[in-house]
Amino acid sequence: MADGRVEDIYRWLKARAVSFDLRPGDRINEGTLAREFGVSRTPLREALNRLVAERFFEFRAGQGFFCRGLEAQEIFDLFELRKVLEMAAARAACERASDEGLRALREELYASGLETRGLSVAEACARDEAFHTGIARLAGNAELTAQLEHINERIRFIRWVEMQARVKRSKKQHVKIMEALEARNANKAARLLGEHVEKRMDQILASVRTGIANIYLDGGEMVQDQVLNEDAA
Repeated sequence: MADGRVEDIYRWLKARAVSFDLRPGDRINEGTLAREFGVSRTPLREALNRLVAERFFEFRAGQGFFCRGLEAQEIFDLFELRKVLEMAAARAACERASDEGLRALREELYASGLETRGLSVAEACARDEAFHTGIARLAGNAELTAQLEHINERIRFIRWVEMQARVKRSKKQHVKIMEALEARNANKAARLLGEHVEKRMDQILASVRTGIANIYLDGGEMVQDQVLNEDAA
């Protein structure tokens, strides 16, 4: 089994876990998946074990692999950690980013990050993530960037749920954050980013309830495929 094939299985399973196409708590039928991919269980388990390490799947001794749950406390903890990392990234970016790097981030934000009308929720969320990841890269810390990208993957489903309601507010906040970064105002940039990504537990609970309803709604349009109908702010 080539490593590239394991990578294909890994990416496919990860995409299904991120979107909860595999429902929370679903048991993974290894035999069915092995036949679907035309592989033995050894490479399949290699991919599954990678995803267990990344917290997208669970392994229960004597039972097998299961898709992760959609737990409010876990989501809250991830948003809390995201806030810490993003505030640190904003401060570091103000100190370390080149003028060229800041200009490039601004150009990217204004070229594609403010107009979301007609985009799917998934497309709009990807643009939003690109702005935040761009700030982390300007901080010049590869480990911080990698951690933030991993957190974004684990909370992406909930961010899809929220995107329809908060897209205009999010765009306005991005502009203010960009202005603070360009002014090299580390305290303001960090504060604005912290306020932007912060979530209360009641907000998380509401999003989880909406997300679960979407997952189990037979015939419903997948949340990430819904089209935004809002004009640019």
